[in-house]
Amino acid sequence: MQYLIQLLISGLAIGAIYGLIAMGFAVIYKSTGLVNFAQGEMTMITAYIAWTISTTVSGNVFVVAVGAILAAVLLGLVIERLVMRPMLGEPVFATVMVTIGLAVILRSAINFIWDAYPHGLDIGMGRGIVHLGGIGVRTGQIAVIVTLLALLAAIWAFFRYSKVGVAMRAVAADDRTALLMGISATKVHALAWAASSVIAGIGGVFFALSYDLSPAMFQLGLKAFPATILGGLDAVLGSGLGGLLIGITENLAGGYVGSGMKEVAGFAMIIVVLMIRPFGIFGERDIERV
Repeated sequence: MQYLIQLLISGLAIGAIYGLIAMGFAVIYKSTGLVNFAQGEMTMITAYIAWTISTTVSGNVFVVAVGAILAAVLLGLVIERLVMRPMLGEPVFATVMVTIGLAVILRSAINFIWDAYPHGLDIGMGRGIVHLGGIGVRTGQIAVIVTLLALLAAIWAFFRYSKVGVAMRAVAADDRTALLMGISATKVHALAWAASSVIAGIGGVFFALSYDLSPAMFQLGLKAFPATILGGLDAVLGSGLGGLLIGITENLAGGYVGSGMKEVAGFAMIIVVLMIRPFGIFGERDIERV
């Protein structure tokens, strides 16, 4: 029983990281209709910047947090303005290919700016062990689960009650009609890229806090993408919950079936779910009236 609880807790922790990155995918898709295949690389860049700040301002967690968030905002805005905005109106296939090219460039930038060696992110907290019912859990693992739940509640309130959130939903539903109503689609897109970069970057920083920081971190995007598909590509909250399901499924499969199954369990789960609900568990079904 203790082994099962340990697997569930560690599954929730890694699933929360997947969920944060998956929410980044969904925020961009919901606002622009685009799948960003550079999400994992953007996550990795933010984590590396946080590590750089931590080695410069050692022990100051607040400076690291604020610096990483500002860097993530800037990264999202720069990518939207310089790379994605010129692609407005272009075929979706071409735009998606641009995000794939962007992913390769960002991945190469890690080795060019930093190095190819693993590093540990030490900000003076997050690596301590607390015991819950005889089970040792890192404080960073607890923090990432709490952060995901808090962000889920905040984003739900943002899209439901704030004017900006309603504007983003309007642009996602019909950008031309939204434009006629006085909503600037370009501003909404810029906000979406910045928000997506910050949310996914938080996931990257928590991953670096619990595990080693390395150029292989871009694979987090590949691991989180199934969570987005599972929860629903247009469902921000569903993507976060999809991350938790993927994390738990992976850990249980790895713990009880075999370590090899850990890598494929999430994808197998997606195949089964999508055969039943092609739009994901929480996604919206497209309805066309004729």
